[in-house]
Amino acid sequence: MIVNRTLAQVLSVAFHPLLLPTYLFAVILYYMPASTLTLPFQVRWVVLAMIFFTTFILPGAAAYSMVRLGHLDSVHMDKREQRGLPLLFTGACYAVTAYLLQREAAFDALFYFVMGIIAASVFLTYIISLFWKISAHSIGMGGGLGLLLVLNWLAPEARMVTPVAIGIMLSGAVLTARLSLHAHTPAQVYAGFISGLLLPIAAALSGL
Repeated sequence: MIVNRTLAQVLSVAFHPLLLPTYLFAVILYYMPASTLTLPFQVRWVVLAMIFFTTFILPGAAAYSMVRLGHLDSVHMDKREQRGLPLLFTGACYAVTAYLLQREAAFDALFYFVMGIIAASVFLTYIISLFWKISAHSIGMGGGLGLLLVLNWLAPEARMVTPVAIGIMLSGAVLTARLSLHAHTPAQVYAGFISGLLLPIAAALSGL
């Protein structure tokens, strides 16, 4: 277990759930071979910039505003009771992003699928958080890993073995960091990771 609190905090910030969509789309846009995507390489930064703005800047700014207005004690949302509104707003931002990716014919259908799964994971976190303080970091890491596994299955030529291996190692590090910081119980961390992992796999198997 990570005993260095500073390292645990760095991992928690670097792999904050709001940043994970940007990381995942960076892998899709710039790691997967050109043969798997129709979007021209020179304009892929537009998609990544949109993802960063709608999945990190907007929800982050909203959470900060809620802190300033007194609706949240801090942007860390340590209290389960205060997680509802920020998660609902974030889920709405993610759902709108998925819609924008779906309605534009120039974007690959894969973008909509991935963003739709990410949005679903946020709403799942919201629903569970109404009753229990599940780890959003763990759901995010599990969901990211699950999506990488699905991409490896759907496009074997993409050779996602390296990203999957890195995802496994980072998931272990982030989950350990959350436990080291006593931000969650082991049950909250493991339940979050398993839930996040199974969501994209179940969606892919159901043909969504």
